[in-house]
Amino acid sequence: MCGIIGVVSRPSGRAVPTSAEVLAGLDDAIRTSRDGDVALTANHVGRVDLLLRGDAGLAVLMDNRRLALDITSRLDELDAFAQRSEAELEAASSLSVAEVERRSLDLARLKDANWAIRNDRLRNAVAVFDLAGTGATDSARNAYFSIQQAFAALDRMEVRGRDSAGVHVMVWGHGLEATDSRVAPLLVGRQDDALFTSRSVRVGAPGCAWSFVYKAAAEIGELGDNTRAMRSAVVADDLLRLLVSQHGARVSVLGHTRWASVGIISEPNAHPVNSEELESTFGTPYLVAALNGDVDNHADIKVRNGLRIADPITTDAKVIPTVVARRRASGESLGEAFRNTVREFDGSVAIATASAESASTMLLALRGSGQGLCVGLAEDRFIVASEPYGLVEETLRYVRMDGEALADVNNPATRGQVVVLDGELAGTLEGCSMMAYDGTVIALDEGSVTVAEVTTRDIDRGEHKHFLSKEIAEAPQSFRKTLRGKIAERDGRLVASLDESVLPKQIREKLAQHKFARIRVIGQGTAAIAGRSLAQLLRTLVDHSVQVDALPATELSGFQLDLDMSDTLVVAISQSGTTTDTNRTVDLAAVAELRSLRSSIVAAVNSQPKRTASSIPRTGATWR
Repeated sequence: MCGIIGVVSRPSGRAVPTSAEVLAGLDDAIRTSRDGDVALTANHVGRVDLLLRGDAGLAVLMDNRRLALDITSRLDELDAFAQRSEAELEAASSLSVAEVERRSLDLARLKDANWAIRNDRLRNAVAVFDLAGTGATDSARNAYFSIQQAFAALDRMEVRGRDSAGVHVMVWGHGLEATDSRVAPLLVGRQDDALFTSRSVRVGAPGCAWSFVYKAAAEIGELGDNTRAMRSAVVADDLLRLLVSQHGARVSVLGHTRWASVGIISEPNAHPVNSEELESTFGTPYLVAALNGDVDNHADIKVRNGLRIADPITTDAKVIPTVVARRRASGESLGEAFRNTVREFDGSVAIATASAESASTMLLALRGSGQGLCVGLAEDRFIVASEPYGLVEETLRYVRMDGEALADVNNPATRGQVVVLDGELAGTLEGCSMMAYDGTVIALDEGSVTVAEVTTRDIDRGEHKHFLSKEIAEAPQSFRKTLRGKIAERDGRLVASLDESVLPKQIREKLAQHKFARIRVIGQGTAAIAGRSLAQLLRTLVDHSVQVDALPATELSGFQLDLDMSDTLVVAISQSGTTTDTNRTVDLAAVAELRSLRSSIVAAVNSQPKRTASSIPRTGATWR
């Protein structure tokens, strides 16, 4: 797997909040905490978190050390309240399962909001200041904010692959020419690299954006190495700083972290790649693109179109921007050139493309079951990511593209989706246009929006170098929270106490009536091992005619999904709720259920109620 991140923004339409507003909101939270009201306290802190998001929120935080200290001292008090509330909930023994779940959710909301302010808002303000430096203009601050968002998302998505990475920045609206005495010395040697390696620059044609790219490639390394190298390159780039500091300058960002499958691990093969060929003619549209998955027929496409690609560039992604540029040069609109290009590709792909001639536009394509793309609807910006955990720092609301969906069930040509994002309407559904691969328009409304149930608190590695060690360390606490309120003592014996919210009546009845022929317990890694224990226990409790198996989620999604799964109970186990393979399998099983309109799926998550897969309801909920 690989990871795509895109950031497309527009100038903020919200006034910058004052320090007094921010602190007043936290003071309100502290007052309600002293009354012991977790829910109301969480509401107050959540409103402050929203106040501090986006360009406007960054503006009040950046280089404002006094405000940061005042916020931190209040968060310390609120964190202490959350810890006390957690201890009280842990000690409570007479609460119903529903009441435990409700209080746990309120407590999780409070912890999430506290965490977001401390570790997302304040941390981002420091990171942007490190990039932009002292005295940054509004344009520079906002530009570096978009770049920082890309870096932060890439750090989180490196679990999908990290042998190479790249961040591309389109800059426009700066009003500078290449001949400007301030620009010319900084351009020396930066336009000559035909392989488009790190720090390469392309000067846009009149009216077009300028192109900056930063890359890193290393087969062996640690998580975070690549973004640290690219961040240093951005900080040292005086030309980028000059352009984004101009009044009215804007940027869009396209980033990628790679697990090489086609092409050696190298900077020329790191994505994003551009549309240049060996004998490019002046006036050919300039584009960049990033790819997850494989274009299986890329060699045929290269020959068919007579593409002239430098020999060291062997990644299949290179055919994307080159063919789109060829089609655009022949007179097709940008959107049609993109859609007609991706229709030629065989394989499972997720693609993001940006064009210098329409820099506030980003084009996305998804086809096949092996990839994902989500469009986050944040304040005045779209944040595109391969998984929800790449965008939840800024927004929990997103539209998930579906590479297997048919716009017309009777027309296979409608499989796959294309999305065009209009940066002038960034952050809104109106700015997000979706169509099938054959051009059929797919309407989007609020029903198309998913709300993520994971936050950056869930996916933070903390002091752990790897997520495996984090989950092992957190396993006892997760197990204890899972059992909280679900074990009761009756006549001196401990018994399970599971109400409708945990084990729905529909599932109980189907189990009692022997309507399930199969039970599949799925998970990945340590969750899959836990699933084996559960399956062994279930075999002793259900009728011998029921086939009970424990298997990795990938095996179920790859080989054992049927169109009609009405006789199958699927139990998905995840400690974090962020495991991509498990979440994707739940999605596919849900699609199979909806097609049959009869199957039932239970998601049992080995953590707090909110720590479920981002695409499914709360713990114990049933797809119907």
